[in-house]
Amino acid sequence: MIDLILMQRVEKLGQMGEMVKVKPGYARNFLLPQGKAIRATKANIAKFEQDRVQLEAQNLKRREEAERIAERMEGLSVVLIRSAGESGNLYGSVSARDIAEGCKASGLTVGRSQVQLDQPIKMLGLSTVRVELHPEVLLPVTVNVARSPEEAEKQARGEEIQREEEITLEDELVAELGAATRD
Repeated sequence: MIDLILMQRVEKLGQMGEMVKVKPGYARNFLLPQGKAIRATKANIAKFEQDRVQLEAQNLKRREEAERIAERMEGLSVVLIRSAGESGNLYGSVSARDIAEGCKASGLTVGRSQVQLDQPIKMLGLSTVRVELHPEVLLPVTVNVARSPEEAEKQARGEEIQREEEITLEDELVAELGAATRD
């Protein structure tokens, strides 16, 4: 285990300024390269304590900025047009990169690493994903995946998408029974 000082809030780990113990791989591959933490050496602890007030003020300023953006962009909905099969399964999937590009088109510039997508979207319909504007500010974004802009509008209104040309097995049986009774 390695001792680190968190330079910002890390979900499921701790707040800015906390000393945490993590596995070496997590520190080496994620926290240290992204600047989310520094090693807890005597020199780094002393420097962090010296700069703590300034770092916390910068963090507060960035968080307030992110909160203002979140208020302005609240209720953001992104429409993505994709081809899909009859059952609604997509040919491919919608990834964090696709959602980030859709957000940019809607006026919110975010990177794909800010889009928190547990697993790729593989079905038509509405999904809600979180966009991390700041480690402490998450913005829910509705992703509307549809075959056409008209279908996306119907989904946004809450209508169930039905295919008119689709004939169910039950309808076929009723038609066959009706023809058999006439003969």
